[in-house]
Amino acid sequence: MVQSQIAARGIRDEAILSAFAEVPREIFVDEGMEEFTYEDTALPISSEQTISQPFIVACMFDAAEVSTGDRVLEVGAGSGYAAAVLSRIVDRVHAIERYEVLARQAAERIDRLGYENCEIIVGDGLKGLRHAAPFDAILVAARLETVPETLKRQLAIGGRLVIPVGDEDMQQLMAVTRTGEDEWTSRDISMVRFVPLLEGVVAEDGSRSASDHRSMSSASLPEAIARACEPLPEIDGDSFAAHFDAYADKRVVMLGECSHGTHEFYAARAAITRRLVERHGFTIVAVEGDWPDAAAYHRFIIGQKQPDAANLPFQRFPTWMWRNTVMPPFLDNLRRINETLPEGRRAGFYGLDIYNISGSIEAILAYLDENDPEAAAVARERYGCLNPWQSDPAIYGKMALRKGFAECEEEVVRQCRELLNQALENDGGSFSAAMNARLVASAERYYRIMYYGGAESWNLRDSHMADTLEHLLEQGGRDSKAIVWAHNSHIGDARATDMGAVRGEHNLGQLARERWGDEVALIGFGTHTGTVSAASDWDGGRQVKSVIPSRRDSYERLFHDCGVPRLLLDFNSHPALSQRLSEPRLERFIGVIYRPETERWSHYSEAVLPRQFDAYCWLDTTNALEPLMPHEDHQGTPETFPFGL
Repeated sequence: MVQSQIAARGIRDEAILSAFAEVPREIFVDEGMEEFTYEDTALPISSEQTISQPFIVACMFDAAEVSTGDRVLEVGAGSGYAAAVLSRIVDRVHAIERYEVLARQAAERIDRLGYENCEIIVGDGLKGLRHAAPFDAILVAARLETVPETLKRQLAIGGRLVIPVGDEDMQQLMAVTRTGEDEWTSRDISMVRFVPLLEGVVAEDGSRSASDHRSMSSASLPEAIARACEPLPEIDGDSFAAHFDAYADKRVVMLGECSHGTHEFYAARAAITRRLVERHGFTIVAVEGDWPDAAAYHRFIIGQKQPDAANLPFQRFPTWMWRNTVMPPFLDNLRRINETLPEGRRAGFYGLDIYNISGSIEAILAYLDENDPEAAAVARERYGCLNPWQSDPAIYGKMALRKGFAECEEEVVRQCRELLNQALENDGGSFSAAMNARLVASAERYYRIMYYGGAESWNLRDSHMADTLEHLLEQGGRDSKAIVWAHNSHIGDARATDMGAVRGEHNLGQLARERWGDEVALIGFGTHTGTVSAASDWDGGRQVKSVIPSRRDSYERLFHDCGVPRLLLDFNSHPALSQRLSEPRLERFIGVIYRPETERWSHYSEAVLPRQFDAYCWLDTTNALEPLMPHEDHQGTPETFPFGL
């Protein structure tokens, strides 16, 4: 909590950090809530109250510049947690609480900890504590429309009053410093949101909470998001996916993810896809995976026999992307749905990416061996220059840079062209072979140019994916409709990010908008914190890593601060809000590699979210994607072949 929620957001005072590390927050929450003690949020306490978010408490301490030897007054003790932490920093804490039941419970907790320099008092916070004044700092944990003169007068000269001032929607957190007997200065700290400070003492239960509602430029943006969005139910169940029926009239629906290793992104896309296929006539599921590997999944869901001695698909790093616990039940559901649909309405599963040269060459040769043995012999000769590099085609790219090294481009392109011409005859096997040949041709060039750096290799890869999607739609006919699963960096329009504006890159989402216009819906997915499956380096082992809570200057923080744990926001339906969200902000991108230690530079990039996507699905806390247990023996069980289970 101290590292990721407080220090990571800019609190540097070692005394504050040490105090938060010392005080056991779990004793300030109700029994049964201990497992959530250190989450980045307010939590319920007794009498239907809440204990405030740790960061905002630390922010107020930092603004008050509390230090050893200070005498401090806290107005609004609540659970007693803030007062307890404060007592580990300063000489003496007096904390006033207007609700008797809360004051009694807070005092008991403080006594249990043995913090003798901390006093909890039942009283009216607006009156302050005259007999104990003056104070070096006064902290007010509830909002007022103006700064109370009474509290200002109870400051020592040089003392600081930190208080939220404003109306019901939002307040400005202010630091007021007493500079003389009748002189004060003030400075604004941040936009926040607190409950009101009321007069008097009450014995009955009340309602209290404080949460951080910061934004970069507009105080009410988190609340505006909360008002405009559609809150979503749990992902399990058809009611979640029903919210995405608004995009059922599109020809292409692209579903993103801000990391390749998050369970909820896969589960959400699976639920949405099942509904769009079963109820709305979508016939193509196209993913950021390789064509020959996806073909095994395709054969499974259409009930087609797998080739003899076929290799298990998706064995290339990172295997967890498409061999995970979400995929078997998802593909099984698609297979069952297909069994109820006429042949022309059945869904297929296809890979858009270009990495698997070896699998595509094997598929091409297998097709030609069966249909044209003479062409197969020619193809083997043409692909001969790639044979030494099939297990690691990146080595081919490096060798191709050397002077005098013969490139394979001419031969593989010739093979591609011939198979594409055959595919015009509308033979299903020929079409698949042609797509594999396209992959080999694209991948050959991709691996050859990747060593030059720059945008060309990225652009080639996304152009290949866009072209493959276009071929699938053409092959499916006028009524074909596609769902695409890919990372936000591929499906969010590159022109609205640093990719296009700075690096000159285009991507799948941009190309789709250029080709199909309003028939495309680009839906991004985001999260605030949790865990993720990722590696530390390319081709490294899978690790479960904690996702650092999002930065204060990011889009993710705006959505976290809105307080809705799951939501869908359609930007086109809310033009005024979209305009306000169009100031560039940081957006987080986690791929198969995650490096928390350099997260700002490794995983954040500037973007304009409402231009990047048509809609945004927010899942505040998410969990690591679980890979399948390895089990490679699929002999005799072809019906479960894709996973060997």
